[in-house]
Amino acid sequence: MEKKRVAVPLVCHGHSRPVVDLFYSPVTPDGFFLISASKDSNPMLRNGETGDWIGTFEGHKGAVWSCCLDTNALRAATGSADFTAKVWDALSGDELHSFEHKHIVRACAFSEDTHLLLTGGIEKILRIYDLNRPDAPPREVDKSPGSVRTVAWLHSDQTILSSCTDMGGVRLWDVRSGKIVQTLETKSSVTSAEVSQDGRYITTADGSTVKFWDANYFGLVKSYNMPCTVESASLEPKYGNKFIAGGEDMWIRVFDFHTGDEIACNKGHHGPVHCVRFSPGGESYASGSEDGTIRIWQTGPLTHDDTETLTANGSTGKVKVTAEEVSRKIEGFHIADEGKSIEKEEAVNE
Repeated sequence: MEKKRVAVPLVCHGHSRPVVDLFYSPVTPDGFFLISASKDSNPMLRNGETGDWIGTFEGHKGAVWSCCLDTNALRAATGSADFTAKVWDALSGDELHSFEHKHIVRACAFSEDTHLLLTGGIEKILRIYDLNRPDAPPREVDKSPGSVRTVAWLHSDQTILSSCTDMGGVRLWDVRSGKIVQTLETKSSVTSAEVSQDGRYITTADGSTVKFWDANYFGLVKSYNMPCTVESASLEPKYGNKFIAGGEDMWIRVFDFHTGDEIACNKGHHGPVHCVRFSPGGESYASGSEDGTIRIWQTGPLTHDDTETLTANGSTGKVKVTAEEVSRKIEGFHIADEGKSIEKEEAVNE
């Protein structure tokens, strides 16, 4: 069997249950950050580049299904099975607000201007909270036709999108009128919807297809069939020339945006992949899995050339891995930090 270059992810431990959502902040003066939601009820904040653990937001009493950071990465928000959405100070970890719901909160998103928080869940109601007046009742947008799975803002906070757990399609609401203005039709339930960094595309994963929609005219731009059921997909933000998808088969695959051809396949997780996201500069991407780990993969040169080297930026500088080393399994090293460790692990091709 010919040897292929094998990607070496940074493996982030700390969660004791499946990781179900990941969110990267934009690049801030302090770098960029990665927040993770897990069924262990403890969302975690990490350095987006190294994966180093920064802190854990403590206070939820049930699985956390959704997490996000505001534009400046100064606040975090989380949606939980304990029927609350919480807003946190991302510097101190303190809880700033807790918004009570009548059922499980599956999705939350900060508006681009950071003043509003959008939530959705099993109640089938989209709520918009004014963070400048947290005690005021939220604005409720027209009832969602089904249980809400994902939410996002677009068009400079003039439009919100949402998908449902129990039916296909992505619905877009005009924020001012509160009415559905467009539905992007899909066969299966949309489990992941991402608005691209430049605002041009909406990337959706439904069943075993990944679709790209024009975010302004809402036409379908591309639709690719995947090798398995995928739960999440993300478009490379800088050049928009590739995308990643992860799902049931535990692998994270990289595809060419223009042709749909598979460029790379990363193996390492020991359970289905629930979420994948590109970092804001596109130099790496993260995956969260049923196995409770987050893996950060370097985008790197995307070839299968045996002589290629792959660089992983870890907290100890650069580690170069050549094809010759792939045959030896290296027992990664650990940097323990209050029980949260990062391990550089070398995966060998199976």
